Amino acid sequence: MVIELLQSLSEMHLVGELTVLSLLLGGIIMVGGIITAKIAKILFHKYYAPSLPKDTAQNISKLIYFGILIISFLAFTSSQGIDLSGIMVAGGIFAVVIGFATQSVVSNLISGLFLMVEKPAKHGDAIDLPDMGISGTLLDIGTFSSKVRIFDGTVTRIPNDKFFTSNIRSLTLSTVRRADAVVGISYNSDIENAILVMRTHILQTMPFVLQIPKPEFRIEELGDSSVHIHVFVWYPKDDWSEAQPILLAKLKRALDNAEIEIPFPQRVIWSGKN
Repeated sequence: MVIELLQSLSEMHLVGELTVLSLLLGGIIMVGGIITAKIAKILFHKYYAPSLPKDTAQNISKLIYFGILIISFLAFTSSQGIDLSGIMVAGGIFAVVIGFATQSVVSNLISGLFLMVEKPAKHGDAIDLPDMGISGTLLDIGTFSSKVRIFDGTVTRIPNDKFFTSNIRSLTLSTVRRADAVVGISYNSDIENAILVMRTHILQTMPFVLQIPKPEFRIEELGDSSVHIHVFVWYPKDDWSEAQPILLAKLKRALDNAEIEIPFPQRVIWSGKN
């Protein structure tokens, strides 16, 4: 009886060669494709997404979902005997025209894919983009653009092509970072004693500074009015506020306590004798 029903449905033509049976099969294919796409999306989020960066997982999930829907649609058109060759030719010409008109959009899309594959930074990383003068926390790498929350609290959107081709300086990947400052002492001061005073004060008042690598002091320049000493200290990356912003103030206090002069700019003027 089922066979007879199917035969009768196949003989019921709607438009041209389109029959009720072929339309029914097409509907089953589309419904099955939608269900399969949703199941695949759920399984991906459950088993694979937790091990991937948030933005990468979101984009892969979209590719899986819409990829299955497109395959289902192609199977549906094939089941209906629809010839897509003409549409594909017209679509190809249209794609070329659109491609020229939307080069930046395509560039952003491709750059976004490369960013997801290369992963120069991930969600939550602190980054610096010196070419654009942007420093902050990476919030998201989207399909066409990326979002960075700048350290002043505002959020900026960066096109992916610019983000991908710029220098990306990660402030998170390394477990330790280095802070530095330059101080000047008078030519009458003892350099070794000044360095000893600054090193002792750093180790006593800045517990977040690492002793390995130990603080480093370099004679940077013999300036017009002072001897410039460049100070380098290392600290855990999460303790930036306990090192870089206060380092110069700590060095000044150490020199003040030891009564080591930090001279003002000075000029010696010689007057000629008549």
